[in-house]
Amino acid sequence: MADLGPMPVSMSMGGYTDANRAFLQAFLARSVLTLETAKPVIAAISTVRDGREVQAQDITVDDLNHYISAANRKLSPLDLEIRSTFHQQTRERVYGLVNTTSDPLTQLATTYTADEIIYVKKLLDAMFDGQNNKGRREAMCLSGIEAIQVGRAQNRRETQDGNENATQPSAAGMLGARDAEAMLNKLLDEGWLEKSRLGFYSLSPRALMELKGWLVETYNEEDEDGQRRDKIKFCHACKEIITVGQRCPRRECSCRLHDICTQNFFRMQRSQTCPICKTEWDGQHYVGEKAITTSESYQSGRRRSGHRPRVDPGAEHSGDGND
Repeated sequence: MADLGPMPVSMSMGGYTDANRAFLQAFLARSVLTLETAKPVIAAISTVRDGREVQAQDITVDDLNHYISAANRKLSPLDLEIRSTFHQQTRERVYGLVNTTSDPLTQLATTYTADEIIYVKKLLDAMFDGQNNKGRREAMCLSGIEAIQVGRAQNRRETQDGNENATQPSAAGMLGARDAEAMLNKLLDEGWLEKSRLGFYSLSPRALMELKGWLVETYNEEDEDGQRRDKIKFCHACKEIITVGQRCPRRECSCRLHDICTQNFFRMQRSQTCPICKTEWDGQHYVGEKAITTSESYQSGRRRSGHRPRVDPGAEHSGDGND
């Protein structure tokens, strides 16, 4: 831990001080933190607490964990907890505030209108139960155009009519292009979505952490034949949800791995084969945005629109195409 000078007696004895309150207020204002974004916050708090300047580079992960532990003791009676997960691409640890009991979508009702909440639900349906997560395309993301078009699509509510199910179109959750774009920016600013360099929207680490149980319950189910249809999948190595990474070349196999998990996993396994079906793992079958951008249809579309095709080093798909 960084040398921050003598620690107040109340803090050393597990008391909750003004420094702890300031940290929690800063955390709530930001929604998510990483060690790098937490360092200047804790340095400023420590400077005031100790009466001497503390540099951000002097703050360590132990300092951050100290403040998080103290915050969680206060948050626990409110059914809230600061949890962490790794970013799927950078492996940077991300900390977010999670409601431990209520439906995560219900929680959004405190800050979003009814139509905005329905729009969020339609976004999730499009990501995980739409064309970008069916068949050979396991993308779980939406292009900017697709995300805006979701706002224009009618919501279809299931209603009971005697013993038969029926669907009725509803205007609920319909947003114009400008409102949909504003809502997407709001979700980005509040840490629910991420936007890639190519303009694809996907769930952020905070969203995956907070919505994990709801996503599994909503999108993983048995079909009419009793077969499991798990649209929310987990990395075989770290056991966390995977929306960016690689899949087994054998389409029927359930094995998925984060890109950042593959190297250590195969080194420990001492074999570059799928741990489930033993198929040779070629690293050329993708989960996430690459399932779209390395497909022939996407590359052809970019060529027609005058863009130079993006060539991935391992994008020869042996006929798979990820289309």
